[in-house]
Amino acid sequence: MPLYEFRCAADCGRFERSFPMADVPRSVSCPGCEGDATRLVSSPRLGHGSSSAMTLLDATKRSAQEPAVVPGPPPRAASGRSPVTNNPLHRRLPRP
Repeated sequence: MPLYEFRCAADCGRFERSFPMADVPRSVSCPGCEGDATRLVSSPRLGHGSSSAMTLLDATKRSAQEPAVVPGPPPRAASGRSPVTNNPLHRRLPRP
């Protein structure tokens, strides 16, 4: 169920309530003074997901600001040579 934000008419402040989308009232009673509180138009909370897709998006965004530190290049093959390729286009490249 989505969260909706309400503001008390007697200046008690803002508070949130959860309602089904089909049954959202325009006003509710204030938990502080039992007065009338009207519903506000607020921004959606899109960043509070718990799905695997949201976790992946968060990790991708975080890696842009805090990239993982690599200790060095990967280890070479046991023979000390680069892997052999059979692609004829690679013959034109300079040898390491």
